Amino acid sequence: MKILVCNAGSTSLKFKLYEMPACTVLATGKVERVGSCDDAIFGYCNTVTGYRVDAGKMNIPDYAVGINKFLFELTQGKGAVLTDIREIERVGYKSVLSKNHYGVHEIDEAVMQGMRDFLPLAPVHNSAYLKAIETVQAVLPNARHVGVFETAFHRDIPLERKIYGVPYEWYETYGIQRLGYHGASHGYIADCLNAEKKEYKAISCHLGGSASICGILNGKSVDTSFGMSLETGLIHANRVGDMDPTMIHFLKQVGLSEEEILQGCQKKGGLLGISGVSNDLRYVLEAADGGNERAKLAVDVFVTGIVHYIGAFFLDLGGLTDLVFTAGIGEHSDRIRARVCQHLGCIGVKLDAEANQKNAPIISAPDSAVTVRVIPTDEELGIARRTYELV
Repeated sequence: MKILVCNAGSTSLKFKLYEMPACTVLATGKVERVGSCDDAIFGYCNTVTGYRVDAGKMNIPDYAVGINKFLFELTQGKGAVLTDIREIERVGYKSVLSKNHYGVHEIDEAVMQGMRDFLPLAPVHNSAYLKAIETVQAVLPNARHVGVFETAFHRDIPLERKIYGVPYEWYETYGIQRLGYHGASHGYIADCLNAEKKEYKAISCHLGGSASICGILNGKSVDTSFGMSLETGLIHANRVGDMDPTMIHFLKQVGLSEEEILQGCQKKGGLLGISGVSNDLRYVLEAADGGNERAKLAVDVFVTGIVHYIGAFFLDLGGLTDLVFTAGIGEHSDRIRARVCQHLGCIGVKLDAEANQKNAPIISAPDSAVTVRVIPTDEELGIARRTYELV
């Protein structure tokens, strides 16, 4: 079965075409700066032959143009891997959120309406996927379109860890609950561990521009740092993370507009807000090394949050066999991993400094009570697997 995976952003599209169940990548594609008439970027690669297209200064005014450009290369360009677009039997989307649809679902009007209903919770992400799905459905009307929602991996978290202390009717009527995100990434980590063993207690640290921690028991998510929206949990590159909701009311009372508050929480918060330097941890670390106290504070807050959630999930799991670092920061920042693990000696974590500096697959010392791993995430492969498995 040939499965196309689509990952949509507010101004970007990424594609991977898989041959399943072999998990073979046949082609990849990307479109950046969607909406630009003269500065969009398009890339395509036939991973079988190595043929590539890398083009800039493109006119890609909308999703439809970008998607059709990719499908042309896929079927008619010099690097074509298909003779007919109808060879694509399923399309899997790294979709985010749909009211009452928290798992893996074939996309129909009810699923799309659920995405519209939850636009206030994920305005940027859901609007991008609504546009992308409608466009791809029009081009591939005979394929099965599958939403692998970011909440899917967390749907089995026990209710006592999901429900908020709000009137129960809000949970029943509006779906107010901890939903969790980064499900494709944490689910992929579980796939990797499942291939090695049947029983384990793991904590997955997805650390990037958006960051979250997940407790995993034998392949199942049992807790997550994210709440109902993407604004919660750890501080992110730009987003505030955990905060007291009364702050919003207070800030309105002292004169800030709703738009100013939203900008502060969603665009100007997180690492950027605290450091005043950048939303990129690499630049924040450089500034901290140069003596910038706010940059040092931003790094301290980030590390402290990670340690806090690891400690909580250690108790949720009743122990820990595997600690996994993944995503951009998790995979590449030996300094952040070292800072985090310095706090975890009390639960038996011992780091191999040399292995950590090399970003090795196993970075724990031989006598560590916990295996500390660096596993590069592959969200698209996880989506392809869930899309293939859907009966």
